[in-house]
Amino acid sequence: MTMTRRFLLTAAASTIITGNPARAAMPERLWEGFRSPVGMGFDAAGNLYITEWSAGWVSRIAPDGSRSTFADGLSGPSGLAVGPEGMIYVASYSSDVVWRFTPDGQRSTHIIGLATPAGLSFDRAGRLMIANRRTDEILTVEDGRLVPVIGGLRTPVGAVQTPDGGYVVSNIGGGVTIIRPNGTRVEAGQDFTTPGPGIVQTRDGRVFVADYGGTTVREILMSGGSQVLADGFSSPVGLVVSPDGRALLAADWGNGAVWRIPLG
Repeated sequence: MTMTRRFLLTAAASTIITGNPARAAMPERLWEGFRSPVGMGFDAAGNLYITEWSAGWVSRIAPDGSRSTFADGLSGPSGLAVGPEGMIYVASYSSDVVWRFTPDGQRSTHIIGLATPAGLSFDRAGRLMIANRRTDEILTVEDGRLVPVIGGLRTPVGAVQTPDGGYVVSNIGGGVTIIRPNGTRVEAGQDFTTPGPGIVQTRDGRVFVADYGGTTVREILMSGGSQVLADGFSSPVGLVVSPDGRALLAADWGNGAVWRIPLG
C-alpha cells in the first residue's frame, strides 16, 4: 500500500484539527503534476477536490488515490469550499462568479456580480464567505443577494471566522488582519511576503496561512504576528485540513504539487 493510499484511507469525516501544531514540520509530497493548484476541499466521503487555475478544471482524488477530472471548461478557478450540505463551491477569479456543483458534477451558478473572487470558506453559521478582492470586502450570500461581512481590507483573498465571532483575513495586497468581535483590527502579517488564499482554522481557534510570495506556511498568533509551521515550498497558495485532523495539505503553485504537513 502506498503512502498516499494509507493517508487517504485513514481519513475521517471531520475537517477540524485538534491538538498542538508541530513546529518546523517536514512537508511530504503527496501528488504532483497539477497546473497551478489553488483551492482545495474534502467532502464527507474523503474525496479531495483541487482547482487548477491554468488548466481551467477541478481535479478529484478519491480515497484510493485515483485522480480524475471533476469539472472542466472553467475560467480561472480559484477558491473552493465544500458546503455543509455536500455541495462543492468554486470561485471563478476571471468570470466573477461562484459555481455550485453537486457531488456528481452537475454545475449551476450560485452567485454573479462579484469582483475577482478568490478564497471561499464557511462561517460558523454555515454561510459561504467570499473574499472579493477588487472591492476589498468579504461577502456572503443571503436570499440570492451579496451581503458585505467585512469591508476596508487590502485586496483580501481568504478569510475564516474565529470561535469568538471575530475573523482572520489574508490580504494578498499586504498582511494578515485579525478582526476582533468589537471591530478592533490587529495586524499579524509582518513576516509574510504575500499572503495567499490558503487560510484554515482549528477547532480551538488556531489559524494557518500560506505565504504565496514566500516559501512558508505560518501559524497566526492571535496576539499579533506569526510563526513558521513549515518551510521549503515554492509559492504555497492553498491549504486544507486533512480529514483525520492530523495534517494540513498545501497546494504549491510553483511546482504544481500538493504537500502534507504533519501536525503534532
